[in-house]
Amino acid sequence: MAGRLCVRSMCRVVLQQSAIARHPKHVTPIRSFAVYYTKEHEWINVTGNKAVIGITDHAQDSLGDVVYVELPDVGTEIEVGEEFCSVESVKAVGEVIAPLDGVVTKVNETLSENPQLINDEPEAGGWIVEVELSDESQLDDLMDKEGYQRFLTE
Repeated sequence: MAGRLCVRSMCRVVLQQSAIARHPKHVTPIRSFAVYYTKEHEWINVTGNKAVIGITDHAQDSLGDVVYVELPDVGTEIEVGEEFCSVESVKAVGEVIAPLDGVVTKVNETLSENPQLINDEPEAGGWIVEVELSDESQLDDLMDKEGYQRFLTE
């Protein structure tokens, strides 16, 4: 099944690229799937025009045991650089800064009863929100995984 998904994704990209070549004014390329990182230690998993946002393993490790997560409401507009959520641990309270502009379409309600999920699965089940992107060009300012790993060693 995973092989089929990869082949389909590759075919979609090839088809998009050929359509762009034939009709460059009428087709906008779509980022079908990508993961990005910020200097504020957030990860962003982008699929189409939706982005799932959470904090990185590095961030949760620095915070320690998470005891509370203040989630935004669905429908909240977030703006790049602004706090949209906070994560409280036994050591500190960490602000989660919006890496992109958008509207919150889902929140991870599981975190209300099980905030420790951020420690256990920071880059999977510990996701915080899903956002509908307002400006996809903002993704260009973010790092890929290799760039983030380099950033951590600087």
